[in-house]
Amino acid sequence: MRFRFRGTRGSLPAPGPDTVRYGGNTACVEVRSDSGDLIILDAGTGIRGLGLELARSMPVEAHLFISHTHWDHIQGLPFFVPLFVQGNRLIIHGPPDPIAMAGIETVLAKQMEYPHFPVRVAELEAEIVYETLREGQTVDLGFAKVTASLLNHPAMNFGFRIECDGKSLFYTGDHERFYNIYEPGDEPYGEYERIVRERNEMVVDAVRGVDVLIADSQYTEEEYRVRRGWGHSTYRQALQLARDAEVGRLYMTHHEITRTDDELDAVLASLRDEWADSGIEFAPAREGDDVSV
Repeated sequence: MRFRFRGTRGSLPAPGPDTVRYGGNTACVEVRSDSGDLIILDAGTGIRGLGLELARSMPVEAHLFISHTHWDHIQGLPFFVPLFVQGNRLIIHGPPDPIAMAGIETVLAKQMEYPHFPVRVAELEAEIVYETLREGQTVDLGFAKVTASLLNHPAMNFGFRIECDGKSLFYTGDHERFYNIYEPGDEPYGEYERIVRERNEMVVDAVRGVDVLIADSQYTEEEYRVRRGWGHSTYRQALQLARDAEVGRLYMTHHEITRTDDELDAVLASLRDEWADSGIEFAPAREGDDVSV
């Protein structure tokens, strides 16, 4: 199994000279089995470049797993060229909309409705199959197994554990460590603390022992103080998850839109000093990097 980072930026694309090393496209990861079978994780703007490459060797069949339907994780899908060509097949797996009681097909179709986009889903030529996921579900693709775990974000967000070719990978999508919204002394504090502890332990168990963890690491600790509850992890939270779950390698992704490449280098240099004796192998996700697991 191998994977390639197609988009590593969080919240909004950030193209320009200050983001060329780590990338300006939003979330997308291409995963390949040893036989070339294709899994795509999220459909941010990074999926556009992948689609252009795939168009050179059609027909295309791929499984797309959407962690959640915030714009930065789906906004590239209407520009995914294989969708416009007959003979291609895309199976889209993702969470439901629990508010509207709708499946993943309804959620994704909305962004291609008038007046948001000139082409409707009904006009796409490829075969599109929708599979709405539930928490804890394992999807057997034949060449790989993918398990969905509910993580903490202000939308239903699934992290995905992929088991393929004897290797394993976990992708968080967007995730913030569960925390207690009450203060010590508040009546609900004790019960809520128990729930928070159990949910965080469930996340660790879902990730435990994977060869590679690709984790949301958007904020520094200072930034997080005023962004708690926004649904994103800090670098340290990602490192703590990697340590607790005993993962092989950690790749930090969903880079903050305002962070330049030089600033990200400085953050990583500080973390390497701070975590030098931790035994954790970690690196920033870099758009275009192709990694063998």
